[in-house]
Amino acid sequence: MYLPMRIQSAIGQRKHQIDTIGLSGAGIYIYDDLVLKIQKNSSEAENELKMLAWLDKKLPVPKIHEHICENGYMYIIMDKCSGMMACDPYFMEHPQQQAQLLARAIHQLWSVDIADCPCKWPLQKLLKAAEENVINHRVDIENTQPDTFGPKGFASPEALLQWLKDNQPEQRCVLSHGDFCLPNVFLTDKGISGYIDLGRCGVSDPWRDIALCCRSLENNYSGLYGRKRYNGYNRQQLFDMLEIHPNDELLRYYILLDELF
Repeated sequence: MYLPMRIQSAIGQRKHQIDTIGLSGAGIYIYDDLVLKIQKNSSEAENELKMLAWLDKKLPVPKIHEHICENGYMYIIMDKCSGMMACDPYFMEHPQQQAQLLARAIHQLWSVDIADCPCKWPLQKLLKAAEENVINHRVDIENTQPDTFGPKGFASPEALLQWLKDNQPEQRCVLSHGDFCLPNVFLTDKGISGYIDLGRCGVSDPWRDIALCCRSLENNYSGLYGRKRYNGYNRQQLFDMLEIHPNDELLRYYILLDELF
């Protein structure tokens, strides 16, 4: 594995494990105290750097130790989060505690003052990015929810994009993680210990995170990713903890929007 000299120097002789859970497409190398993330340089990679720096001391996010862009790739060395992913078997076997902590994590995001947030993701910008993915054939229809495309869904990514443009909901503004899936939230039995994969983090609609959280819970409990099936999932638990009513139209809209990323 090629590493720039500055990255090699920062890592030293540490030994690593490779993360195989996340679906971001980045290479994640886990050391005892650090994490090395290698990804193609992109607007999302630049966005992640900005948000990690801006959220330092506002939320439990990894501290950056070193970063460099070389040969089209971004290398970031950051702190390793304490605690466990929200999809860890412990939390999957304790769904009420899991729902309580996930709701707390969402509320914690919403509590951040967004006045000087450096990254903004209004719906028009998200739709523009989705359109670029469709035009450049970057939508992996094999890695979507079972009924998004095909006989029970949309005929093509182009058809889905047009539906999204034609059915835009009203927007509110909060701090959104942007990819609020269980592997991207670290928990302890007492609280939230880390948020990772912040390439799409910024000012956006609150239902974006709620929708992706619900999708991630359903997929993890059903064993969709080839891991164990778990019992006890009740979507209403999350909404009770959030103290809001489910809005199925908004949940569906933001899940479908994410299918184009």
